[in-house]
Amino acid sequence: MTSPDHNLSDGPQIHEDSQNRPDLSSTHVREDVAITGRCGNVHLPTGRTCALPERHEGSCHFVDPTDAENLAVR
Repeated sequence: MTSPDHNLSDGPQIHEDSQNRPDLSSTHVREDVAITGRCGNVHLPTGRTCALPERHEGSCHFVDPTDAENLAVR
């Protein structure tokens, strides 16, 4: 099992193709956020997106769609 600090120390990574992130093709993952190395998981009832690093431990931390848009353009 990895420690919570393990995922944070790696930091976000840009993914060039979906083979590195097979979940990118899922309808519940926001691709523009996920390719920046963040979780990108979408809470479908609210449209909020998780801003934590990919494969993080524990629960998602969801942000408003506007905030997720700002994450995606970085």
